[in-house]
Amino acid sequence: MPQRFHFPVDRDSEEPLYRQLIRQIKTQIDSGQLPAGTRLPASRELAEQINISRISVVNAYAELRAEGYLSAHAGRGTFVAKEGANTPLRQTTPHHNQAPDSEALADYSLRDMMRLARKNGMINFSHGSPPPDFYPINHLKDAINHVLERDGVNALGYEAPEGYAPLRATVRDYVSGLGIRCSAENVLITGGAQQAIDLVIQSIMNEGDTLVTANPTYLGVVDIARARKVNIYAIPHDEEGMRLDHLENYLLENKPRLIYVMPSFHNPTGVVMPLHRRRQLLNLANEYGVPILEDAVYHELRFEGENVPLLKELDDRGVVLHVSAFTKIMLPGLRIGYVIANSHHLDRLSRVKFAADISTSGLNQRAMHLMIQRGILANQLERNNRELHKRRDAAIEAAQRHFPEGTTWNHPQGGLYLWVRFPSTGPTSAEMFINSVQKGVSFAIGNIFYTNNCGNYHIRLNYGLQRPDMINEGFRRIGQAWEELGGEYHHMDKSPVL
Repeated sequence: MPQRFHFPVDRDSEEPLYRQLIRQIKTQIDSGQLPAGTRLPASRELAEQINISRISVVNAYAELRAEGYLSAHAGRGTFVAKEGANTPLRQTTPHHNQAPDSEALADYSLRDMMRLARKNGMINFSHGSPPPDFYPINHLKDAINHVLERDGVNALGYEAPEGYAPLRATVRDYVSGLGIRCSAENVLITGGAQQAIDLVIQSIMNEGDTLVTANPTYLGVVDIARARKVNIYAIPHDEEGMRLDHLENYLLENKPRLIYVMPSFHNPTGVVMPLHRRRQLLNLANEYGVPILEDAVYHELRFEGENVPLLKELDDRGVVLHVSAFTKIMLPGLRIGYVIANSHHLDRLSRVKFAADISTSGLNQRAMHLMIQRGILANQLERNNRELHKRRDAAIEAAQRHFPEGTTWNHPQGGLYLWVRFPSTGPTSAEMFINSVQKGVSFAIGNIFYTNNCGNYHIRLNYGLQRPDMINEGFRRIGQAWEELGGEYHHMDKSPVL
């Protein structure tokens, strides 16, 4: 007779079943009820014992292994870890509505799960990059060869921390076409937008300062804030972007050091902040003396609707630090991004940049400069947006065809992402992910984009990564994964799973 374990779960709770199981197992390990070396049942066996989905148990075990509570041994099973399981793996300082340690750890274990998306042959909607078939490889080869013939060893040395001077001037000219007035001295070249964001945070903020962002938000800014020991305060997000009434209420009594926003084709929701809200955000930033970090990496990926001015274009007091890159519209691996800021910010940014890596690759900067000068960037952007429009349409059609009744999603006018919410009467996105990967398709799990463990039924789908026929097939498999788990839930639980 196999040993039975008592892990009570509450099906009326808003807490997902797999998280309840995690909490129950942790409690029993920390209290000594489950001593080190105890062998836990196989996932299928435990699911049958406590009458929940096997996927819930699989996810719970995966997170507990990532946190050090459990260890798995091939052919032997899953055991309570021998080392002290209640020792935290990392330290953060919760502030306001920032996720506490347990949620931060769960967040990282979800990302560990998403490594399964890298398997060969996967229909992958999970990454945040443009599709490889968009890359102008032949143009890059020609540009690199030309630069090496023209500049020789000079192309392979260190550049100034601020960047290759002709590229800085070209970026100035390029953003002037977007409405931003600046000089080349206001431009700092970076290793992509991710480094640009990191440099801004390092140059403006100290440990323990507070960064304000939306909820959900770009995953990369959360990673940087945690790495730099910066607190996060997350403002609710609606169909027009960050809720500025909530922001103003917060600013009345608090003094954050920086506001991070992605106003155009927000990652993950695809939302575009309208002009009136952009002006209101600038007014609040000026009134309360808080600089804005504008992430505009998707701004040019518009294929329908009217263009909305950048925050930096509207900024007449120098409150906005503008970040963007050529990674989403040209070549992600070349890692060329930039910051546009006033001189008092740029001096500090240059010092932090020099300390970080001395300078961005001179060869890559020179190759990018040449491709922009040759008009390749403009042609590439036009071609990409035309194709992204087709893929967006294919994604909407496939979602309508294959996703269950009650599923909702955005209707993006640009960018790369479909932000989907599945009915809460079925499995969570983390539970769906395991089943979907087994069917050869992957996506980004919704709650990794939140600071407070919300988004349990959301997924982010990068439709730009796949051709229309593969979008349809991938969405069909995701819908099938939901139906299979949904049927299991209704069969086993006889009540909605929240």
